[in-house]
Amino acid sequence: MVEATDFRNAMSLLTSAVSVVTTAGLSGRYGFTASAVCSVTDTPPTLLVCMNKGSSSHAHFVDNKILTVNVLSADHEHISKAFASKLNPEERFKHGTWTELETGAPVLNDALVNFDCEIDQIQEVGTHTIFMCHIVAIQQSQQEQSLVYFNRAYHQVGQTEVA
Repeated sequence: MVEATDFRNAMSLLTSAVSVVTTAGLSGRYGFTASAVCSVTDTPPTLLVCMNKGSSSHAHFVDNKILTVNVLSADHEHISKAFASKLNPEERFKHGTWTELETGAPVLNDALVNFDCEIDQIQEVGTHTIFMCHIVAIQQSQQEQSLVYFNRAYHQVGQTEVA
């Protein structure tokens, strides 16, 4: 049996894009920082998002059945930290400029890319919920540097030009 600590230490060496995942509904706007986002298929365009069931905003994502994955650019580390903090939901949204696309979930204007989604399936696995999401709209920016998380620290990744 693999120990949870050993698994977490090994997974810290898996480089991941950093995203802020948001939702909105009758009870307000909510969001959290996530690195567990993955494409599933391009036909139909689908991705998955993993969320800890212990999160204070978990029930709102389940109830709203919509979300937007806002993939952060290199200059958004402060937004990632705000959405991973103990700030109340509305305080988090004071960081960045937010709009909407199709679903009404909050969209970070200058994110690297935004995936606006309807949640099609919800599956619980251990401590987390997996949201299978049908993408209904995509918005891309002109940003060229991505914020990633590797070995428990933020890093920037971008295109390099070869002379």
